[in-house]
Amino acid sequence: MSMRELAWGAIAFVAVGCAAATAVQTPNLGRPATPAEISGWDISVGPDGIGLPPGSGTALKGAAVYEQRCQACHAVKGGGQPNDRLVGGQGSLAGKTPVRTIGSYWPYATTVFDYVRRAMPYTQPQSLTDDEVYAVTAYLLNLNGIIGDQDEMNAQTLPRVTMPNRENFIVVYPARRR
Repeated sequence: MSMRELAWGAIAFVAVGCAAATAVQTPNLGRPATPAEISGWDISVGPDGIGLPPGSGTALKGAAVYEQRCQACHAVKGGGQPNDRLVGGQGSLAGKTPVRTIGSYWPYATTVFDYVRRAMPYTQPQSLTDDEVYAVTAYLLNLNGIIGDQDEMNAQTLPRVTMPNRENFIVVYPARRR
């Protein structure tokens, strides 16, 4: 056997061994998710409003939802305790004791909607209807002086809300196209 044949044989042996080593072994659990299952969890809403569902709400409607579903954790009118404060803090971010709330810190109103929709109430996430989420979002924006109590929030109006701290964030990813 020549050196050339021996070299090709060694290369072939290593290639077969590497191919066998990269075969991924799984515990053979579960199954692929169906498109319907994926769409049920694909509820992300971007800063530009892409992904907002149909529905609407006002601060007046949101006050009742907030009182029933949010107040126990966030206090009357978002004052905080036992959980995060949601209202106030404008002008405090540059100070020694910044107060990060929806009105002082968050850059996009759509992010408030997204967070409330997927994570609140804490003990029953994703239990609010889309109309209730729009209403609670409107209520929180109103408490922070960002919108009026009669302003209706929906998929068209919510992305147009300009949050007080928006300009202090750096956009890393450009807006997605519908």
